[in-house]
Amino acid sequence: MDFKECIKFANENPVCYLATIEGKQPRVRGMLFWYADETGFYLQSGKMKGLYKQLRDNPKAEICFCKPDKNGSTTMRVTGEVEFLEDIQIKEKAVKDRQFLKAMGITAKDPELLIFRISKGVAHFWNNDINMKPKEYINF
Repeated sequence: MDFKECIKFANENPVCYLATIEGKQPRVRGMLFWYADETGFYLQSGKMKGLYKQLRDNPKAEICFCKPDKNGSTTMRVTGEVEFLEDIQIKEKAVKDRQFLKAMGITAKDPELLIFRISKGVAHFWNNDINMKPKEYINF
């Protein structure tokens, strides 16, 4: 497996789970993943949410993607530190790509629009076929 396969898997399986830390308590929530490319894994949310404070206080995060298959499922976990993006062009792309934002009255200039990505980290896959084997990490 390589990073291109990670990008493909994330983009084909956009329902994911994002894990953060709040104090000493882990937090996980389902998210609708935005997209991945050679520059990283991109997500969008709102700064008014607890998620933003959790990531601001501790930028370490993990995303878990899952694809049901004949053997149960294949998962990919992506671990790294998030970086917040304020670039207006990427915010315009988010509003264009995610029509529900526009329907909610959110624009690219909305100060509450949160865009973040994991651009460096590790990923690994898991399924029943490799359940007992050592993890093979993909650095990106």
